[in-house]
Amino acid sequence: MLRRVTIVIVLLLALAPAAQAANYLRLGFDDDTIKWMVRPNGYVGAQRALGAPFTRITIPWRRGEVAPGRLARTYLLRARAAASLGQKVVIAVYNNASQAPRDATSRRQYCRYVRAAVAGLPYMSAVVIWNEANSPRYWPRSAGPAAYEALLARCYDVLHAYRPSVNVIDSTAAHYDPAQFIRDVGAAYRASGRVRPLVDTFGHNPYPENASEPPWATHPDTGTVAEGDYQTLVDALTDAFGGTAQPVPSAFWPRIWYLEDGFQTAVPHFLSHLYTGNENDPAVLPPLGDGVSQASQLTAAISLAYCQPAVSAFFNFELVDERRLVGWQSGLMYASGVWKPSLYAYQQIAAAVTGHKIDCAKVQGAPAPAP
Repeated sequence: MLRRVTIVIVLLLALAPAAQAANYLRLGFDDDTIKWMVRPNGYVGAQRALGAPFTRITIPWRRGEVAPGRLARTYLLRARAAASLGQKVVIAVYNNASQAPRDATSRRQYCRYVRAAVAGLPYMSAVVIWNEANSPRYWPRSAGPAAYEALLARCYDVLHAYRPSVNVIDSTAAHYDPAQFIRDVGAAYRASGRVRPLVDTFGHNPYPENASEPPWATHPDTGTVAEGDYQTLVDALTDAFGGTAQPVPSAFWPRIWYLEDGFQTAVPHFLSHLYTGNENDPAVLPPLGDGVSQASQLTAAISLAYCQPAVSAFFNFELVDERRLVGWQSGLMYASGVWKPSLYAYQQIAAAVTGHKIDCAKVQGAPAPAP
């Protein structure tokens, strides 16, 4: 099995020293497991062995809260324990659209809450302000991009006043026309007259249309910005913020983080009793195989992210499958904790990223090198 994975990786990537991208691509997982464990050592060790030293966890917020309650403090303490083991923790503070901080009072409350959460994690890597703000699931359309711009501005100032080195990140979804949403956030930013940035890093979740779609696929005129639509994303950010106090990501300032991506796998029959409900993706994949698989998709997606000059992070959603089939089964572990065979492919591509051994001239969908 390991021999087959190695052959697949070599054929897909032609790993070689002639790498054309030199930026540091952070690798991590979006996974809340560590916040539910008194001792996260095992999961931290697993991620480190995979070559993924970053973990993003979610911290819930409800309107009216100005500091984490008992449960959220427990989550933060466990995240702090993971950070003490060397894991680089990213927190994302959000809830659903009904709880969105869309007015001045709730913005003040939310940003105070986030500051308190940051205070509880002295060694945190970054903080994500809300989640997928262009998606009606998380941000009400009635509030729109202008309210999200105001939230980013408020939290940027509050957090940088408290900890100047903090890395503040926004968040957009692949669907619901993120390019136009970003341009509208930029228009609100320009109209505000603000002379400070809104974020330190731009976060985007470049999910494909389904698990079997190639990572390099493009989606012109559909309102989707997946990984293959990198230039669409960069163009939107340039249109939104070019010439302002907000820097625009580039090869010289590689500040786009892919905060979520993943490729769902089919559940084997002998583990089906661990999962509930109905599958939400008609194109789930085998973890490994001669055709399209989770292993080949992850290899291609991480390679492509490495070769996109303005991108500097790729987080897989998730490490352990969700038990609800309506959720996501894109982890490298089944819900039982058993590793999927795709883990070997992940280890090898992570090593290639760390060693700068990916030849971008041979990665499908990679941007042409600058002249």
